[in-house]
Amino acid sequence: MPPKLAEAFERIQREIDAAFDAFLPVPEGARARLVEAMRYAAIGGGKRVRPLLVCATAGLFGVDRDAAVNAGCAVEAIHSYSLIHDDLPCMDNDDMRHGKPTVHRAFDEATAVLAGDCLHALAFDILTMPGTSSDPFVRSELVATLAKASGHEGMAGGQMMDIVSETREYDLRQVTRLQQLKTGALLAASVELGAILGKVPPGGRTPLRAYARDVGLAFQIADDLLDVEGDEEKAGKALRKDEEQGKQTFVTLMGREAARQQAEALVDQASRHVAGYGKDAQVLIDLAHFVVKRDH
Repeated sequence: MPPKLAEAFERIQREIDAAFDAFLPVPEGARARLVEAMRYAAIGGGKRVRPLLVCATAGLFGVDRDAAVNAGCAVEAIHSYSLIHDDLPCMDNDDMRHGKPTVHRAFDEATAVLAGDCLHALAFDILTMPGTSSDPFVRSELVATLAKASGHEGMAGGQMMDIVSETREYDLRQVTRLQQLKTGALLAASVELGAILGKVPPGGRTPLRAYARDVGLAFQIADDLLDVEGDEEKAGKALRKDEEQGKQTFVTLMGREAARQQAEALVDQASRHVAGYGKDAQVLIDLAHFVVKRDH
């Protein structure tokens, strides 16, 4: 990993942990267990790719760092909630996440459901805070963008397609659409939120949207490759599940080498989309390349 990207990851991980710590003080009484479960899921885990995308994009336009971290924390709250629910017995029934027991294992299923629900709510609470933006029109667009990326037209819709894929044969076009929703929508929203904070008009976001689209697909292809080639200890979660469940993936449809080449081509293309921003876009470019080279 390039030193500048490693530094950016270390910084955003500290900032997001500190933000969740501030947003989630543990109350006294019966609610304490719920907040402890939220903190367990949200603090000290994950690479923080999505918040880094928010902050790196916002940085192109001189956005206040604290405001960008807030928006990144909102995206990460949605991501964390989705992982809690994804790990439940009614979904993927996973026991490990980020190298530790999943929330329903560490607490219980009911608490896990509520913790996910509350992280979902927290995301939009954060986006409406004046500390995220003093402009109500910006706050409104932030909420609308993250809501669409999270719901049936985005992440949750992709998850439904993924569930159905266990009983249907998907072709490459359908798998691509599934992943554009399940994984790509939230990654794309992360870039979009940074541009919204920078008050970039929709017409001026075209290269950033193209970058996000390509990185989102490359990210998922890399995930599919990790599922068949990765080390469970490094990944901190169960692997080989797609094959066991008979799901169609980029790897099963394209083969490992073709999938790897496609991911690398997408990353090169993504880098070209943001090259016009000059050296300020270096973290975005390095992040795109990291996506296909990571081992967890």
